[in-house]
Amino acid sequence: MTTEQAPRRKRMPRAERERQMVEVAEAVFAERGYVAASMDDIAERVGVSKPMLYEYFNSKEGLLLACIEQARSELRTATEEAVAKATGAEDALRRGLLAFFVFIRERRQSWSLLRHEMTLIGTPAADGIEATRRQQTDLIAALMAGYFSAASPLQVEASAEFVVGACERLAIWTERHEEVTPERVTGYAMDLLWAGLHDRVVI
Repeated sequence: MTTEQAPRRKRMPRAERERQMVEVAEAVFAERGYVAASMDDIAERVGVSKPMLYEYFNSKEGLLLACIEQARSELRTATEEAVAKATGAEDALRRGLLAFFVFIRERRQSWSLLRHEMTLIGTPAADGIEATRRQQTDLIAALMAGYFSAASPLQVEASAEFVVGACERLAIWTERHEEVTPERVTGYAMDLLWAGLHDRVVI
């Protein structure tokens, strides 16, 4: 008589396991805040040992950085894909704004990580969050340089910084107003921004 052996559990590829860890960590950081979140809880939710988390990310901050980097990459992809379909300057600005507001509505956990940086000042994680702002500013500046005339590159950069800062505040505002859809807040932003930009469109 032979003893039937239990099927061996298939090992998850490293990249897939890493993504799973990041997704779970993002949820825990968003729920509890970075300081209160524990590696024990994250490991338990993922179904791995705490040493494995450290093997992948070295530290809790390293795990947070991975979460921020993933959110930054996904936001960049969403923005670039939206703007690539634009038919002109106004359409490009509207599409880029809408992509941002849709992202923060659909990816609340990612947005929570990107905006709650006060407890992280002076850390690599804070630098990662600022890099996300820089990424969006650079994307908008490149968009403006392609569509708008400007007195100098500094004016283009200043305009891009203004757009990013204004949209961050609008995004925080929408958290208090669930009834405001991404399309609606995009309309509010366009009413203000396009009025100051449309005269500078290169014909």
